Amino acid sequence: MSTPAIEVRGLRKTYRSLRRPTQRALDGLDMVVEAGGVQGLLGPNGSGKTTTIRVLLGLARADGGEARVLGHPVPAQLRQVVGHVGALVENPLFLSGLTGRTSLNLLARSVGVPRSRVEDVLATVRLQERADDRVKTYSLGMRQRLGIAAALLKDPQLLILDEPSNGLDPAGMKEVRDLVRELGTGGRTVVISSHLLSEVQQVCDRVTIMSRGRALLSGPVDEVLRAHGRRGFVVGVTDHETAAGVLRQAGLDVQPMPDGRLEVGTTGQPVDDPATLTRLLGEHGVWLHHLAPAGGDLESAFLEITSGGGLGEADDRGADS
Repeated sequence: MSTPAIEVRGLRKTYRSLRRPTQRALDGLDMVVEAGGVQGLLGPNGSGKTTTIRVLLGLARADGGEARVLGHPVPAQLRQVVGHVGALVENPLFLSGLTGRTSLNLLARSVGVPRSRVEDVLATVRLQERADDRVKTYSLGMRQRLGIAAALLKDPQLLILDEPSNGLDPAGMKEVRDLVRELGTGGRTVVISSHLLSEVQQVCDRVTIMSRGRALLSGPVDEVLRAHGRRGFVVGVTDHETAAGVLRQAGLDVQPMPDGRLEVGTTGQPVDDPATLTRLLGEHGVWLHHLAPAGGDLESAFLEITSGGGLGEADDRGADS
């Protein structure tokens, strides 16, 4: 079994200030990120996502608990792993008067990376055509991709991206999503924090749902959806009214959809076996031309999981997550 990319046990972090009340950002966080693929850290602003990332990168010191990155305890052995970790925390900052290529060349020189690697990462993030333009002419999405390129210079085993789609327009969000999916292949581990449910669902293989500095649930996204997402089935029939009447008479909840299909068992009494629907309708001479599980969505799963978890405002000391 491969070594997990990240292991966190009982992590605690409290921020104290004379001007503001004491804030507990991490409250005994337990989390394991397996090697390979894309792992999402999902939670509302103030849930502790950014503080977790800052502790893992040695940018903040925990008050208690343990954290390991690529098998090494941090911050004690951070030097042994820092060359294998790339990160984009909050918004990337570049000198606006420099070109994208020059910015990366300077960074590459500072970390001992050959200039050829700059061309590789520019190709990866699809910025070759704009590489010789000044950064001040870049859109926000292009700057995010340039930031990801900088994080990839060392060809890291572990890539950590903190809210990479924050503030982007739909086109920019799609560009970043496509890029993250590509980066999560070939053995690299990508950790992406986000408060955007749809983003995590579309790009992540696994997810950890956080609230008030704790992990409420972790697992593959599809398993989370099956266990906590919407239940039931979508039924397509020719005679909608007769089908709805038969199913309601059997005690099942039926909701018409805009396209004429029916959602059955998504609320109320669940339907565990689709054969139940085919039998009920067939006995009344109603035949199916479409039958599929109701589309699970991470939003409904998130709301169910956090309904008792307390989504209060656990402050992250100025961090937006």
